[in-house]
Parts: sequence; C-alpha cells; structure tokens
Amino acid sequence: MSAEQQAMVDGILRHAAFPVDSDVNEQRRLLREALSAQPLPADVTVTAAALGGVPTAEITVDGIEPRHVVLYFHGGVYVMSDAFLAADLASQVGRRTHAKVISVDYRLAPEHPYPAAVDDALAAYEALLHNGIAPSDIAFAGESAGGGLAVATLVNARDHGLPLPAAAFVMSPYVDLTLAGTTMETRREVDPLLSRELLRPRVTDYTSGQDAALGLISPLFADLSGLPPLIIQAGTHEVLLDDAVRLAGQAVTADVAVTLDITPGVPHVFQAYHPMLDEATAALDRAGRLLSAHLAGAERVTA
Repeated sequence: MSAEQQAMVDGILRHAAFPVDSDVNEQRRLLREALSAQPLPADVTVTAAALGGVPTAEITVDGIEPRHVVLYFHGGVYVMSDAFLAADLASQVGRRTHAKVISVDYRLAPEHPYPAAVDDALAAYEALLHNGIAPSDIAFAGESAGGGLAVATLVNARDHGLPLPAAAFVMSPYVDLTLAGTTMETRREVDPLLSRELLRPRVTDYTSGQDAALGLISPLFADLSGLPPLIIQAGTHEVLLDDAVRLAGQAVTADVAVTLDITPGVPHVFQAYHPMLDEATAALDRAGRLLSAHLAGAERVTA
C-alpha cells in the first residue's frame, strides 16, 4: 500500500508545483490555496496571540493537558506561508508531546528580509522565558525554512547567553541558502516540489545582499557547539536531503546529540501528508517519542 501512497502524493505535488517563473505573490497565493483546502482536525483549536511583540498562533488539542511548550517555526523559504497555515502539522507535534504549540508568525521577505525572521524568532523565545516557562519544558520544531530558523534560533539564543530548550525537531531543514548541496542535482528528477532554479530567486529575496553563508542565514555554516539534542528528518526524494545529512554531520562534529532519520521514497516535509502517507505518521510517532524523552530528561536534570 505504501508504494501506492507514495505515488499518489508524488502526483498531487507535481500537479501543484510552482511554475519556475512564478513570482513571490503568485507562489504565496498558490500555497495558501493548497493549505487552506485542508481542514484542521476537529479537536484542534488555533488562537491568535503574541510573544515579545511577535504575532503567534497558539495551537491546542482537545483532551490533551499541555505539559510542555513547542515553539514552532513554519516553512515557506522565508517568503510565504504563516503561523496559522502550519497549524495542522504543528498540532501533530503537540499531540505527540502533550504540548501546547506556539507557532511564530515571523516577518517574511522580500518586504522584511534578513534579519527580520531571525530577530522575531529570538524575541518570541526570549518572551517565552520571560513569561516563566522553564527552558527544560520547551522544545523547538519546524519544517523546511522553519527547520533552518529553529537551528539558527538555537545558535542565536546561545550567543545571547540565553538558556536553551530541551531539544529541537526539524523536518527537511533548509539550512544552506548557498544551495550547494549535492542533492540539488542528484535528486532534482525525483523531487516533485523544489529545485535550485525555484529556490534561487527566493534566496535573493531573503538575503537582500547579505552573504547567504552567514551562520544565522545558513546555520549549516554556524558553530553548533553547545546546542541541545537535534532530531532531523528528511526524505530521499528531495533536493534538500543533503542539507539534513550535512547538518547532522556538523552537529556530530560539534558534540551535539543527533538523531538523523531518513525515510526512503518520500518528498520534502513528507510529514505534512500524514492523512494519506503511512510513513508520515510513523515518522511523526518516532519524533514524538524522542522529543518527549528529551523533554522528560531535561526535566529530571533541572529538577
């Protein structure tokens, strides 16, 4: 059944893929249409809020008493999507970790290029700590650019002397905006969504003249020492596969605990297709168990 599911998801994504020559406004419109067509589960509630002056979406699941907080960063290559459109996938993380999820509605390029997103992410985390939430009760999570932003925020928080969260879970992290990963070429035929040609103009939108290799733009090139455990998931049918693999390698070199979880035959942020893809549900289950263990372990250490 899985092979049929994978083929179905691949067909849907190829049909919905952005034209390479589409501009950012057209891509925003197409993504919003696609994500808005997927209704949230009936037991998920999303409420507009704010942290540190940054808009957020607070996501809760009926019947789950939150024991932790997941600070969530949505994807969209830093130029599209928002905290609310990410609510379904974010809620799946909260469901498995018994957490309230706070999805950060960081500012988007090209209207607000780097470092706007990085500044907003750090401000939200600082406010969470200021509100009395223990770092041992916090985990970061995010997909694609949001996964990259989660790692960049760990680095930024460390460099600002802030206590770090218990762990971070990143799905198909976009951590090299120089687009130098080998799988940009070797996986381009099997990736139904992304390509170097599609990503390059969006990199320009976000970097706005800054060096794409800066550590807070491309955290693959940052010093990762001292970061909490990372859970990294990706699929083999995505051009960003090498970003995930190299991030894991850099983290290991920096003595960071890493779980690298690669699922064959699935696309970028395949976890978003959990209603129709068995591998997505299984991957979320694995990540949920690991994230819960890290949160519980951090609680014991700080008790």
